[in-house]
Amino acid sequence: MGRTIAIANQKGGVGKTTTAVNLGASLAADGRRVLLVDIDPQGNASSGVGVPMAESPVGVYEPLVGHGTLQDVIRPTAIETLFVAPASRDLAGAALELANIEGGHTRLQGILDPVRDQYDYLVIDCPPSLDMLTVNGLTAADAVLIPVQCEYYALEGLSKLLETIEMVRDALNARLEIEGIVFTMYDPRNNLSHQVVQEVRGHFVDKVFETMIPRNIRLSEAPSFGQPCILYDMASRGSQSYIQLARELESRRAA
Repeated sequence: MGRTIAIANQKGGVGKTTTAVNLGASLAADGRRVLLVDIDPQGNASSGVGVPMAESPVGVYEPLVGHGTLQDVIRPTAIETLFVAPASRDLAGAALELANIEGGHTRLQGILDPVRDQYDYLVIDCPPSLDMLTVNGLTAADAVLIPVQCEYYALEGLSKLLETIEMVRDALNARLEIEGIVFTMYDPRNNLSHQVVQEVRGHFVDKVFETMIPRNIRLSEAPSFGQPCILYDMASRGSQSYIQLARELESRRAA
């Protein structure tokens, strides 16, 4: 059965979707079968692999509220072993709808269960909030990977997310682990970046990935072409850092 990893941080602009898309693509490029599950109403993970919301009349929303199955909406991408369950426009109202549905916290888990054994990894791109959709992502996941931007308020946002993870673990999903924390938008010339890294490593030690994702223009450009960075520019520092992150993730699992 595939390992389900939620990519989550309630702070916007920390590289969450960039990490979901490029980690998923890097794992797929290494021969793993990967399903990218886009539960962020902005739909950026979907468009980042070439499936914009305008081309997705149906998506994750429909099976979430009981219309069809997830298998009905899964789409291929330009990478042979990378698939996407895309967001659609109706997903914007799903958080409120799920709050009024019995068992609304576990709907994503229910629609993922029938397809888990078809993939090595299921990567869930959560919204930049701690709403019902994110709780669904955490409830459905085996583990959560947390992108942290190297900025002053990084630890403050991280503490709130960790409280939510603990709540979900206690009430809804006892198996939920922290896969790790990955630093994004790292600039080695910036003293603040070094300070944030040292502080977070001091708190979380072995939960922090050695791989750090640099600020990189190619990572910023790739989504506008509907491509993961490894297709847009394999040689870029951004691509290479996500390839390294995927390998580190795999080696941690094998250890």
